[in-house]
Order: sequence, then C-alpha cells, then structure tokens
Amino acid sequence: MYDGTSRPPLFTPARRRRALRATAAAVALSASLLTAGCGSSQDTAQDTKATAPAAGGFPVTVDNCGVKTTYDKAPERVVTIHQHPAELMLSLGLKDRMVGTAFPDSAVLPELKRDYESIPELAKKEPSFETVLEAEPDLVYGGYGSAFAEHEGRSREAFADAGIDTHLNGEYCGKKRVTMQDTYDEVRSVGKVFGVPDRANRLIADLQARVDKATSAVKGKPQVSVFVYDSGDKTAFTAGGKSLGTELIRLGGGRNVFADLDAVFGDVSWEQVVERRPEVIAIYDYAGAGSVEQKKKFLLAQPALKDVPAIRNKRFVVLPLTATLVGVRSAYAVEDLARGIHPESFA
Repeated sequence: MYDGTSRPPLFTPARRRRALRATAAAVALSASLLTAGCGSSQDTAQDTKATAPAAGGFPVTVDNCGVKTTYDKAPERVVTIHQHPAELMLSLGLKDRMVGTAFPDSAVLPELKRDYESIPELAKKEPSFETVLEAEPDLVYGGYGSAFAEHEGRSREAFADAGIDTHLNGEYCGKKRVTMQDTYDEVRSVGKVFGVPDRANRLIADLQARVDKATSAVKGKPQVSVFVYDSGDKTAFTAGGKSLGTELIRLGGGRNVFADLDAVFGDVSWEQVVERRPEVIAIYDYAGAGSVEQKKKFLLAQPALKDVPAIRNKRFVVLPLTATLVGVRSAYAVEDLARGIHPESFA
C-alpha cells in the first residue's frame, strides 16, 4: 500500500515507493484488524448531513489495529491526516466534528468540496505532532500508516500520552488481502465510534448499490486483461494480488494481469508487461508522481510496448489513487473501471 509520506518525481518513484510500502507494512504487521470500511455518494452525503445529531450507544470499545479504545461519547474535535478519512467523515455528515485536515491527495469529490474547504488545512503533507496538538483534537484519524510515523514523533503512543485517541484506516492493520468488505467495515466502524450507525448503514447500502449497478452492467462479459500503472520507468510499479485494486478490477469486469504478485504493490519488468499483453491500462493518478498525460506519453513512447494491445489501441482508465483505497471512492472506482473495460455495456 502507498504509505503517503513524500511524493517522488514522475519516473523515480519505484525505489522510494518500495520504501514507503515497507514502512506501512511495519506499522500494519504490529497490529490486528479492527472492523473497518467506507463509502459515499452525493445523495447519501446530502441526506446524512440532515440526520439528527449523534445519540446513545455509548460507551463503545473498538479494537483498531491492536489498539483498544473505549469511547464514553462521540469524539468532538477530530483531525484527519490524509484525504480519504476526511471524505469518509464528511460522507457520514460529521463535518461539525472536524477541526483540521492534512495531506490532500487529489481533487475532492464535488459533493464534498465545499465542506472540505471549510475545514482548516493544517499541512500539505503530514503535520507535525505539535501542529496537531495546536488544533486540540480528541481524536486523530489517519489514512496511511505514515499518519502515525514513530520516527516523526507522531506515534499512536505519543498521542495517547497526550490524552488524544487515534484511529487508523483498517487497510493498514496488516490484513493479507484487501477487499470491498473492508470498505464497508470501515464505514461501519467509524459510524460506531461517532454514534451514527444508521448513517453508516445508509452509506454502506448506497455503496453496495453503486457497485451492484456496475457489476450488473458487465455481467456475462468476458474478463478483459488489465495492467495497473502506478509509476516507474526502469521497472513498472503495479498493483499486486493483495491490493484492493485487484478486486475493483474484477468487479469492473476485468482481470489484473499481475494478480499473482503476492503483494499489495510491487515492481515488475517491462518484459513481463509485454508477455502478459494487457488490453487495458489503469493509470493511478496522484499528486507528485507526474500528470496522467505525462504517464500516457511515457507509455506510448516505449518501443518495447508498441505491440501491447492496450498501447496499440490507446485504452486507458484513469483512477485517483484515493479511489483505490479503503474509503468512500472505491465504489466509484468500480463504475469507472467497468465503463473503461466494457464501454459497450454503457452505450
């Protein structure tokens, strides 16, 4: 999984990203999985904002990546580190509980943009421990493992010592394989923490309906081979079989050509890409790794790839990196992939 620390330049990310994944893995493997999941849509986001304030059900105890926390009441001052936790909270109608965000990864979902921009941005990347403390949160909700990087003074223990609870996206709890169920579980878990289980259930139902609509449209269609291009020039940094991306591709009517890679992400050679002859290339888009157009231009200019069907036919699907994570966008990604893999089903 991408750890979210610093963004490398366009065609040197692979080594840096490997190090970031290793950092995330170290954080994840030290813990066990909480119930986690996520999701949202415009109608649901608008509906949840009108829902009554959080009510009873407390105290509640959650085991989040091996850290047990008992909440006597819903958190009232939350700092989110990384974009996908912020979007999840907004989709649950919890804007009034948010006192700071950090590390925007891509354009915010249009239906959440106004609310997101109304919340103070503490830092363009991960904020320092001191900066977080200045916001006086009672909970810090991190998206990537780097939100609680010990070497930067932001460990979960450090926040606990300061009297601040923490919650880490379940994707970083060390599970062997990430699926859409993790998305639904994350929504349910956050709904429990904030005492809004009804909102969480509505959001989950909305996400499931979005996924079901996309999968129904491509039902019975032959699986199309898909190669995920995250970054890299000497080698290709791609999504492996443990990634949520592999399931998103499957649900969209495709097959990840590197599903046999026993990792969330990893490097493969361009010769392997050529051998597997993908029919579609899914490009992951995020800040600091080069624009989508730069990535397309690079791929199309490689002589070794000229006979790969996806290159020959210029078949690309672009996904924000945030859409491939355990967050509100994963259901949207299924639809985007289905449209890109089987456009004839949506004519």
